[in-house]
Amino acid sequence: MDVILPYITNPTLWITIVALYTLRKSVVFVPQNRGFVIYTLGKYTKTLSAGMNFLVPFVQSIAADRNLKEQALEVNSQSAITKDNISLHIDGILFLKVTDAAAATNQITDYKMSVIQLAMTSMRNAIGSMELDDCFQNRDIINAKILSSMTEATTPWGVMVTRYEIKDISPPQSIKEDMEKQMTAEREKRSVELTAEGVKTAAITRAEGEKRARVLDAEAAKAEQVLAAEASKESQILNAAGKAEAIRLVAIAEAEALKMVGDEAKTESGQSAVRLTLAQEAIKAHQAIASDSTVVLSDGRTGDNIANTVAQSVAIATSLKDS
Repeated sequence: MDVILPYITNPTLWITIVALYTLRKSVVFVPQNRGFVIYTLGKYTKTLSAGMNFLVPFVQSIAADRNLKEQALEVNSQSAITKDNISLHIDGILFLKVTDAAAATNQITDYKMSVIQLAMTSMRNAIGSMELDDCFQNRDIINAKILSSMTEATTPWGVMVTRYEIKDISPPQSIKEDMEKQMTAEREKRSVELTAEGVKTAAITRAEGEKRARVLDAEAAKAEQVLAAEASKESQILNAAGKAEAIRLVAIAEAEALKMVGDEAKTESGQSAVRLTLAQEAIKAHQAIASDSTVVLSDGRTGDNIANTVAQSVAIATSLKDS
C-alpha cells in the first residue's frame, strides 16, 4: 500500500488519464453504413458519416447509432375483415431502409415499432376494401396498396419502406372447408368439361374421317366410271373401225365382182349367162309364189310364160355348152 500510494497521489498520472480519456472521447470511428447522430449540449448538431470524426469532449455526444442498411421486419399474424365480412389472419414481412438518421432519431421515438404498426393498419385497410376471392387472387395489389400508404407516412421519419410482402393468408376453418368443396366442384366441372370436349373432338374427328372416306369412295367410283366410259368408248371406236374396215373390204369385193360381171357381160357368152341367171331366178320366184300361196294371180298365160322361160333357159344352156 505504501508503494502504490505515491502513484495514486501523483498529479501527472491523473492528468495523463484525463488526457487519454478526453482524446478517446474526441475521436470517433464510424463504421460503413452507420449514421451517428450528434447532440451538442442536448441539441441536434450533425450526423457523422463513415470514417474518422472528431467531437468536442463533454460538450458533444452520440445520441443514436442508426443502421443505414436495408432491414427486414416481420409483421406478426393479425386479424382483418374483408369487404364481405370474412375474418382472415394475415402475416407479412416488410423491408425498410433508414435514409435520414437524424429524422429517424428526432421525429419518431421507435421507428421500427412505428413502421410495423403502420403496416398492420395499412394492411387492414387494404383487406377491408376487397372481397375474399380478391384477397387470394390479388396479393400484388394488396402489397402495392400497403407500400403506397406507408411510403407517404414514413417519409418524415427518415425511413423508406422498399417492399411489403404478404407471407400467408389464413381463412377460418369453415371457410377452408367451403373452399375445398368449391375446389372439388371446380375440378369435377373441369373434368366433365374436358371429357365432353374429348368426346366432341372424337366425334368431329370421326365425322371428318367418314366424310373423307365418302369423298374418297365417290372419287374412286367417279374415276372407275370415267375409266369404264373411256374403255367402252375405245371399244366402240375399235368396233366401229373394224366394221367400217369390213364394210369397206366388202364394198371393194362387191365392186370388183360387179366389175368382173360387167366385163363378162360385155361378151356374148356373158350376156347369155346373165339371161340364164335371170331365167332361173324367175322360175324360182314362180315356184315360191306357188308353194306359199293358195291363190295365184295370173295374166292367163302363166303356162306360156313358164314354157317360154324354160325354153329360153334350155336354149341358153345349150348355147353355153356349144360355146
